[in-house]
Amino acid sequence: MSEKFTGSFTQQEALPEAAIEAALQVLQHGRLHRYNVVEGELGETALLEQEFAAQVGAKYCLAVASGGYAMATALRALGVGPGDKVLTNAFTLAPVPGSIASVGAEPVFVGVSEDLTIDLEDLAAKADQARVLMLSHMRGHLCDMDRLMQICDSAGITVIEDCAHTMGAAWNGVASGRQGKIGCYSCQTYKHVNSGEGGLFVTDDEELAARAIMLSGSYMLYERHLAAPGPEVFERVKYETPNISGRMDNLRAAILRPQLRDLDAQVARWNARYQKIEAGLRDTPGLTVVERPEAETYVGSSIQFLLLDWSAEAVAEVIKRCAARGVELKWFGGAEPAGFTSRYDSWRYARAQSLPASDRILAGIVDMRVPLTFSLEDCAQIARIIRAEVMVVHQAG
Repeated sequence: MSEKFTGSFTQQEALPEAAIEAALQVLQHGRLHRYNVVEGELGETALLEQEFAAQVGAKYCLAVASGGYAMATALRALGVGPGDKVLTNAFTLAPVPGSIASVGAEPVFVGVSEDLTIDLEDLAAKADQARVLMLSHMRGHLCDMDRLMQICDSAGITVIEDCAHTMGAAWNGVASGRQGKIGCYSCQTYKHVNSGEGGLFVTDDEELAARAIMLSGSYMLYERHLAAPGPEVFERVKYETPNISGRMDNLRAAILRPQLRDLDAQVARWNARYQKIEAGLRDTPGLTVVERPEAETYVGSSIQFLLLDWSAEAVAEVIKRCAARGVELKWFGGAEPAGFTSRYDSWRYARAQSLPASDRILAGIVDMRVPLTFSLEDCAQIARIIRAEVMVVHQAG
């Protein structure tokens, strides 16, 4: 009888004991609001910002309510508004174009390459269409960041990095989020640190940092930030920057601080699982493994493969057969959005755009979470199941 996987693709690990203890301390004193501190107390959120800035090598950091809020704040801080065009990936998830639409701007989609990163040739061709690029490191795949920055710097394009899937990753040793002007990270449950919801914003630009802090809802309490520019910078922006409240609270910050200290160890665990699945899928007829460049330090919290140039019916059959054996796969070629999965032609608030080369690739992208609750043996079993079902359908075709 065919083996069946019985684990969960959506169950997270329990929070570390240090995070639980820190959360209890906040609950016991009741000062959840980030600016509600007693004399001599720095506050969990301010400490989180200081520690994350040091961790990624940024001058300034702001903790906010979500990764999507961080991206919208980045756009507002840069002065992007109604009618402006913003370049972004065709292969991404809804919060990325959603952040652009939230400020009244228009997404201009840039194609995806077969290594699942932004198509740099298409980016160069569209570089004259916008002054900002919202670069999504979708599903943890980093493009050639050296070349991307050359293209954008030459065209005068400001880069915001969406690092929702790349916290802990790097390109040529530079932390993800630190090549562009602003880096935005997510702390949502399915990301690399878990506070349910939450986001982080980093930059070295003092005025952007001050504007972001005012936008997040600091009122005139910005002096309580530890990873912020000096008061003279706030004097320049505080009367002209609206309060669009989206602060992180001390409870979530307390939960996150111990997890960030453990991030490198967690990355190693994710990558061991990713590599086990990847090894099991290699040389499967009809299936393309996405190769990782040597310059990329990645975090294998999810894995993707391509069933390139397969019919929609054949890919759907693979998804169905794997699901029957307990393996939950997501597909970017479906006719309708499903769960968290959608694509550029799903977002009707954006102007319709034609990207036939990207459509071919999106039609073949199969995606799977790799939770740390999986053992290495689980990962080997999952790979066997996917391999077997792909081979059955491929041979039948």
